Parts: sequence; structure tokens; C-alpha cells
Amino acid sequence: MQYSLLAPPLPPGFRYRGGFVSSDDERLLVSGIERLELKRVEMRGGVARRRIAHFGWTYGFDPRRSNPGDPIPAFLLPLRARAAEWAGTAPDALAEALVTEYPEGATIGWHRDAPPFGDVIVGISLLGPSRMRFRPYVSPKDQHGLPPRRTTHQVELEPRSAYVISGEARSKFEHSIPAVSSLRYSITFRTLKT
Repeated sequence: MQYSLLAPPLPPGFRYRGGFVSSDDERLLVSGIERLELKRVEMRGGVARRRIAHFGWTYGFDPRRSNPGDPIPAFLLPLRARAAEWAGTAPDALAEALVTEYPEGATIGWHRDAPPFGDVIVGISLLGPSRMRFRPYVSPKDQHGLPPRRTTHQVELEPRSAYVISGEARSKFEHSIPAVSSLRYSITFRTLKT
């Protein structure tokens, strides 16, 4: 990846690769996703525009707990194996799969991935492009009196691309995705905390 002289490098521990899956693979993955039962995200009394399905492990946004869930669907297992190889981990270590549908205009706010999940997160983007923004993480209890925080890094997530979030990018930064301009699917594989 090349960086502009005006933009800072991405946070340590973040890696990006365009063209991670082929157009044919993308079509097969989207076909599999379209057969899943996706559910709306409900948290803090609101309902998000995006829809999700958890596999391997579930995550409840309000109780903030993870529990064993349905097995990862067979159509995702070859992708998980490729993602694990690229991330330098075993396929079984990527114990959770999260499929997310972002309709046009959907967002995801500033967050770090849920506490039960480990240090390696691999995401694959399908169909529409999006942008991932980063800023240093500050615990909610330490935010009082601080000036508004701003994006410090960002990357365009092209269709069929993949990224890894680990190390400092996972522990010292949070990320968000602003409103997407067209339908986008993401497949996220995560390790568990040991």
C-alpha cells in the first residue's frame, strides 16, 4: 500500500489488501449471504440500519456477552482458511464469523470490536466500497472535559478487499464506517480472548 505525503500511515497492526477475492468468489459469497437469516442490530434502545448474522460465537450488544452459536456456514470456510493464512493464524483460531449487510446510507459508529474477541480481526468487503476511519481510543470514563476527537487515519475499503486489525490498531484505536453509498456486505472473522 502506498501512502500520500499528506496522510499519516495507518495504525500499527492494520494491514490492507485489495483484490483479496475474485469477482467469481464475490458472486458465490453474496449468493450464500443472500440465503442467510440476517437480523437488525438493536443496542441502547435503538435499531441500526445494518443487519447481521453471527456464527461460531454470538454477541449480545446490550448484555455485552458472547456465547457459543451456530456453526460457521460451509460456504464461508474456504474464505476463513485464506483469511487465517494471510493473518498468520490457524483457521480454527478465527472462531467467530460476523456477516453484516450495509444498505445504502447505513453506518457503524465509533467502536473497538467487542471485548470477548481476541487480537486478530480479519474483514472482507463485498459489493459496495466504504471508508474505514480510525482515531485513538479513550475510555468513556476518561472522556469528560476532553476536546472532540477527530479521525487520525482512514482507508478506502474497495470491493473484494480485506484487512487485518491487530496489535495497536486493535487495542489503542477505535474505528467507524460512515454512510455507505450502495449496498455493501462485510464478512468479519475474529479470534477469541484466551
